[in-house]
Amino acid sequence: MKNAHTLFDSAASQTVELANTLTDKDPQADLWEIADGMLAGAVHYWLYTRQPCGDPRCEECAAISTAEERLAQLLKDLEQYARESDYFHSPTDLNVGRA
Repeated sequence: MKNAHTLFDSAASQTVELANTLTDKDPQADLWEIADGMLAGAVHYWLYTRQPCGDPRCEECAAISTAEERLAQLLKDLEQYARESDYFHSPTDLNVGRA
């Protein structure tokens, strides 16, 4: 499990590094465009890696055996990663309390 966590952290760090590299190469670049492209690529790869094996009785694939089930799992994972991000809450959010 430690190795999987290390791979996860490495993949996440390298993704951020790639985004920063793209930004550094073109300081006028639209940051949202870079982020959307990175997300699209990540989603594409995530879906590619979650293809069921084809055995309708496979227990490992049961939760991802249809496109809708894969999408539900992707959205669940995405929400978890977003909520765990240091950037989820922003001091400029409209619902931030002001004293």
